[in-house]
Amino acid sequence: MKQALRPAFTATVPVLCGYLFIGFAFGVMLRDAGFAPGWAFLSSLTIYAGSGQYLLVSLLAANASLVTVAVMTLLLNCRHIFYGLSFLEQFREMGKAMPYMVFSLTDETYSLLCSLKTPENVDPNAMRFLVALLDQSYWIFGSVIGAIIGGVLPFDSTGIDFAMTALFVVIFIEQWKSAKRHLPAFIGLGCAALSLAVFGAQKFIMPALLLISVLLLVFRQTIESGVSEA
Repeated sequence: MKQALRPAFTATVPVLCGYLFIGFAFGVMLRDAGFAPGWAFLSSLTIYAGSGQYLLVSLLAANASLVTVAVMTLLLNCRHIFYGLSFLEQFREMGKAMPYMVFSLTDETYSLLCSLKTPENVDPNAMRFLVALLDQSYWIFGSVIGAIIGGVLPFDSTGIDFAMTALFVVIFIEQWKSAKRHLPAFIGLGCAALSLAVFGAQKFIMPALLLISVLLLVFRQTIESGVSEA
């Protein structure tokens, strides 16, 4: 674990920069809805769903039922099903850490794990675990600080959620630079653009993920042969 801590922290720096701001904004929103900083800590510790936590603030403010909260959260975060499928074997190898790895697989953590490069003297499983743990700790810290400051100082959070978009762009660029073959990236971009044009901004994510999954399976041998040659 000690050997894996430094490279894991280095790999998570982009997420650190994004999560501090996004978590901060969530904390401010939760405080504005009338909840104390302790709730920011507990929700980020036990829910840890990014956009799902933003949705939670609106649902709590509207006194939504538990069924409504569960259904809306499932619809919003069902894309994580596709994330988990690609890491089934790796997570099984991690033994007792598997439940936490499943729980902590956010969009950003998934992106990092997909392109994670483990030094020769470092246990890959230890590094994966620390990446996930560090990412969640950044989110918790940012949300608690936001809830505390939001209750003391007036704070306008307009536009701060763009940090999440910027974070995805940075991670995508890093993956593009580190990859020798870009077919998966072109498949992802093409499917997303097609689904956006057909289904609109509110409904394009699930069709895009389904189409991406099918095409990646179709071109699996081509992608894997390209990786092995690189």
